[in-house]
Amino acid sequence: MSRTLRTNFQRRDILFMPQLVKKIAVIGGGSWATAIVKILSDNLVEKEIFWWMRSLPAIQHIKKYKHNPSYLSSVEINLPDDHLSGDLKFIISKAEFILLNVPAAFLKFALEGISSEDLKGKKIISAIKGIVPDDNLIIGEFLNKTYSIPLSDILVISGPCHAEEVALEKLSYLTIASADAALATCFAEMLNTRYIKTNVSDDIYGTEYAAVLKNIYAIASGICHGVGYGDNFQAVLISNALREIKRFVDVVHPINRDIKESAYLGDLLVTAYSQFSRNRTFGNMVGKGYTVKSAQLEMNMIAEGYYAVNCLHQINKVYKVNMPICRAVYAILYEKHSPHVEMKLLSEQLS
Repeated sequence: MSRTLRTNFQRRDILFMPQLVKKIAVIGGGSWATAIVKILSDNLVEKEIFWWMRSLPAIQHIKKYKHNPSYLSSVEINLPDDHLSGDLKFIISKAEFILLNVPAAFLKFALEGISSEDLKGKKIISAIKGIVPDDNLIIGEFLNKTYSIPLSDILVISGPCHAEEVALEKLSYLTIASADAALATCFAEMLNTRYIKTNVSDDIYGTEYAAVLKNIYAIASGICHGVGYGDNFQAVLISNALREIKRFVDVVHPINRDIKESAYLGDLLVTAYSQFSRNRTFGNMVGKGYTVKSAQLEMNMIAEGYYAVNCLHQINKVYKVNMPICRAVYAILYEKHSPHVEMKLLSEQLS
């Protein structure tokens, strides 16, 4: 049974855990990685934070000016100089917790040169909301199969939480999922701040897949807006999207879960409706007539849903779940069908 708990619930069996999480490495240099560094820094639990990013000029800029030049530049970064590096193996060696925050499509490239031995004994946190292409695996499955990371050592961060609102310190909520409830609770305590509240869950598969799917539905929402549909239709679209999520995760990982919890419904709503949603923005551009490539170039940011819908299309060939919204987005992005035609056909299938 899936369980979601508030993290202020005290348990004796986790009192030993803080000594294991004194050192945390954040892997990635984008807006969400920057936001997580801010959250970890603002949290009062004593810790050391290490940060890897690929861009050496960005690292030098942060060391000198104390902010990321490309993402959330208003966020002040006060890490010791030797805690920022472009040497991934070095950064991983320094920490017990490794927080992965690069686009799923580039995860294998980012981890190139890293072995199972490098990650042995580490607790791995996925803040990635996507599927590894070609392998068609969610991040937890990929880490387990590729690097032999025990599922009990894997955690998943889900929203609803946009990086831009973290930068503004607007009240936000995060759910930490792990098969090990004590581990999830302990890490959640490392994220609690004045503006971040946390829950814990044991539904790794459901929260990961829901986080992937909501990006696809945000693209659908953007496409609908781009071709001229209004708020009334959007409400029906997202209502049906939630039902699609439930049908899919119940087949892939059939446990008793409440799909209305914030890790599922809340994350879907904020991604589908928010002005900060890159997936909705991407979909809106496609709906207005941009090609996929031109939309990607103009955004200069990764819309995870573009890669995810192709992976989900392949995965669902096995499960055969009825997913008309995902199918419509796939047809528009990968089969080059008309957004107007596909949305009209989709509208006749929704209720």
